[in-house]
Amino acid sequence: EVRRVAEKVIANVRSMGLALSPCTVPAAGKPSFTLEENEIEIGMGIHGEPGTHRESLRSADELTAHLVNKILADMSLKAGDQAAVLVNGLGATPMMELYIVNRKVTEILKGLQVETVKTWVGNYMTSLEMAGYSVTILKLDDEMKKLLLAPADTPAWVQV
Repeated sequence: EVRRVAEKVIANVRSMGLALSPCTVPAAGKPSFTLEENEIEIGMGIHGEPGTHRESLRSADELTAHLVNKILADMSLKAGDQAAVLVNGLGATPMMELYIVNRKVTEILKGLQVETVKTWVGNYMTSLEMAGYSVTILKLDDEMKKLLLAPADTPAWVQV
């Protein structure tokens, strides 16, 4: 049963992030990559793996729209659908900036008439002190919605 639900989640979730700065893995003792002053890495991995490309820094709204549009191009989300959203900080991005990102994600989904059932904004999976963020969208069906909203009380996750 758990495997079936996990497979359903994997089939219905998409995520993409960007880095404004590298992280320093303690074992390496140096930044995992370098960026120019006004350069960002789009689509990088959580451990600093290379992304899809680098480009010049733009506004949070423009960058977020770019990420969300890439995500939506790879999933079947349409008017009337429901979704859950995670805006994840990579370690050095202030909460205020993550909420700016979330505002744009919400605006885009609302414009598509997709209902956001649940949103998380914060540092859930960081890359040490990397500046940047990722956006994750999960398309929900009734079963996943029920499971997602269910109470939980574990050492790593509490939801009442």
